[in-house]
Formats: sequence, C-alpha cells, structure tokens
Amino acid sequence: MQAVDRRTWLAGAGALGLSACVPVQADRPGRFAARLRIVEAAANGVLGASFHDTGSGATVSHNGYARFPHCSSFKLSLAALLLARDQAGVVDADRAVRWTRDDLMSVSPFTTERLEQGASLRELAEATQTLSDNTAANVLLRELGGPPALTEFWRGLGDETSRLDRIEPDLNNVPPGEVMDTTTPDAMARTVGELLYGETLTPANRTLLREWMIATRTGLGRVRAGLPGAWPAGDKTGTSIWPGMGSVYVDIGFVEPPGRAPITFATYFRAAQQHLTIRPEAQAVLAEAGRVLAQWAGG
Repeated sequence: MQAVDRRTWLAGAGALGLSACVPVQADRPGRFAARLRIVEAAANGVLGASFHDTGSGATVSHNGYARFPHCSSFKLSLAALLLARDQAGVVDADRAVRWTRDDLMSVSPFTTERLEQGASLRELAEATQTLSDNTAANVLLRELGGPPALTEFWRGLGDETSRLDRIEPDLNNVPPGEVMDTTTPDAMARTVGELLYGETLTPANRTLLREWMIATRTGLGRVRAGLPGAWPAGDKTGTSIWPGMGSVYVDIGFVEPPGRAPITFATYFRAAQQHLTIRPEAQAVLAEAGRVLAQWAGG
C-alpha cells in the first residue's frame, strides 16, 4: 500500500470517529478500542495504545499488553528520576557535571553547545526531556546508576513491566520479540499518570515535569496533533529506524480536557516497512490515536 493510500485511509478513520464525540462516562471503552483497531488496520503496521483516566481509573486500550521499545520516551522517566532523587536528598540536582567530546553523539544540541562549560544535573534533565538530547540522557544515566536504576525506579512506582537495559544508541535496536528496553502501553500510561498526578514527586516537581513536557516540541505531529488545541497537553516521543528491525514511533504524555480528570496516554506504532527517515504518514497514525483519545474524553 502506498503512503498516499495510508493517508486516505487514516483520514477516513478519523472521519468515522468524529461522528460520535461522546464523553467517557457515556460510552464503553470497548467502542473506542474498536476505533483504535480501525486506525491500525489502515496504517500498515502494529499499533499499541493505552489511555488512562487518572480520576476514575478507566482505560481504553488496544494491544495494551504487547511489548514495544521505549526508544527516547524513556527520557521522561529519567528526568523524573533525577527530580525524585533530588527531593529525597540522595542527589543534588544543581550539582555541575562535565562530559567529553567522545561522549557526544547525534541529537545532542544542548550538550554540544555546553561541552566546555558543563551543566547541572537539572539542566541535563530538562534537555533530556525537552530536546531529547542523547548525550544528556547518557550522562544522567551514568550519574544516577545506569539503566538498572531506572528500572528500579519504575518498580518503585508499581510498574513491574517497563525495563531499561542499555544506553543510547543501542537501546533503539529492539526487533520484534525482544524484551530488552521495552514496556507496554498499559504499563506506561499508568506510570505517566503516577509521575504527573501521583505522590511520587512533590507538587513543585510534578509542575516542573509537566512544564517540561508542554515545552517539548518533538511530538506536535503525533498524539497532540489529534487533540483540541485548547486542551493543555505535553508528551515525550521516541523513534527508531534502526536497520533490520522495522520502524518504531512512540508518543507518551498527558492531556487535561476541561471539566474532567487528566488523561495520560502511551502510544506505539511499529511500521511494517523499514524507514530511512521519520515518515509523516507514520506520525499521522499516532495523531489518529490522539483523535480517538479526544473523542473518548468528550472533545
């Protein structure tokens, strides 16, 4: 199926869903899960999506228990780990750290600019989240105990599923069937809910993390593209076009519809074809998932 055909199918799927904008309380989650299946059928790949109502605990899920790679989406939890360690007095987030030119890799705008000056751990956490700076993420992992420390953090949140095993860039090489560096949509949607609306972080740190997510621009063509523009929303994306494993597009985050509890989301799309660059039609699959989310929330 050609790309233009997929876009046509996706537009049709969105039009079908827009005919029934019903609040979450008035419709069964199963009907919206069926709409996610329609999006997947049009997309030439595998879609995993979970929407979590932080008020009622209700969930809409499609392939919610399937494993998908984190790609760069793990960086949201890594930034939260730094904030949690700082508030516990275990780590000083304002401590300055340095790195070398050998540490630099692709997609590292902040750490390249600050190579001579260095930065605080808090600045690295912000760059990790808002800019998806790969070097910043690796330096933070090094300072906080590596991938096992992030996995342990998830366990402390009640997430028994998510795991991180490697650092950038190797964590992006996750062929189908691999469990290293993976999560599930259901697990991550709940984890995002705990980080932003639970008791793990102080109110000040929850607000800071939320602000960083809103300031993140990499996801504007994904789930947030399908949400009403007036609704506050933020996210963290991830993408892998590693040769030989297909192409994976990730978007996790939150939306705050008016008059109801916030909803967190975790969406993953593994395209059937290998992509050489980020493809707009693949990102549009997650935008369609965002439209289903908006319909479920009553938008």
